[in-house]
Amino acid sequence: MGLIITGLSGSGKSTALHALEDVGCFCTDNLPLPLLGDWAENVARQGRRMAVCVDVRSASPQALHQELERLRKHNSTWQLLFLEADEAVLQRRFSTVRRRHPFAPQQDLPQAIRSEKESLRSLHDSADLVLNTSAMNPYELADRVEAFWRQQQHNQEKTPQLTMTLMSFSYRYGVPPDADMVIDARFLPNPHYQPGMAMLTGRDRQVIEFLERHADVGEAERRLCDWLDFVWTRMRGERKRYFTLAIGCSGGRHRSVYLVERLAVHVRKHMDIEPLLRHREVSL
Repeated sequence: MGLIITGLSGSGKSTALHALEDVGCFCTDNLPLPLLGDWAENVARQGRRMAVCVDVRSASPQALHQELERLRKHNSTWQLLFLEADEAVLQRRFSTVRRRHPFAPQQDLPQAIRSEKESLRSLHDSADLVLNTSAMNPYELADRVEAFWRQQQHNQEKTPQLTMTLMSFSYRYGVPPDADMVIDARFLPNPHYQPGMAMLTGRDRQVIEFLERHADVGEAERRLCDWLDFVWTRMRGERKRYFTLAIGCSGGRHRSVYLVERLAVHVRKHMDIEPLLRHREVSL
């Protein structure tokens, strides 16, 4: 399966591409359109699913339409995802990052946004999915893109898909509303108070070594892995399509992140699936 991501500048195309990369898709950003056919053929020979981001810097809408039709002649599963956002939201995003609009850098920002929108209207109308990202944060956009991707896989493979998300969070900012099950890790020793560790995360070697020295941490990890093994096979028999396990601690940066990463290793090794990872309080 292949996916072309396009749409308005500032609408979140890079976020969407990174979300697909996180679930094991081979991704390329801003690939020149003349290279797309050879790129797709090479990736397909590796047996990998692929996604590519193409925007106004790479091709005209007409050229992209033609290339998509050529791709679909060889592989009918290619899809087109179009991202957009309201004009006021796009203006705010460009003002925040202080970047010129790539479509018409010599025009003022509102006019450049309107010009690009008009030029891409045909792609908008022919897309397999159009997402307006105005009210979405990056996590919500990533979830929507991943859900679309997995639904397309399900439609092609005709087999049920149950997606597992492992998530870390801070109780200070509230329990994630989309969590199916929540584990409280605040009973474990807290690396935050160790010299030099406050600004690190559960992915850093110093924090990992600190936590691994405590028997309770290892025991908690083993029990969580055993529990996940037990419930996963039973959940697959239900009609659920998504399962989110959220692990929380005080700051959402150390203990919860460590446990999520360790559970992900177990899931990949013993359950033969690729979980989605979200560290809500950590900028990756």
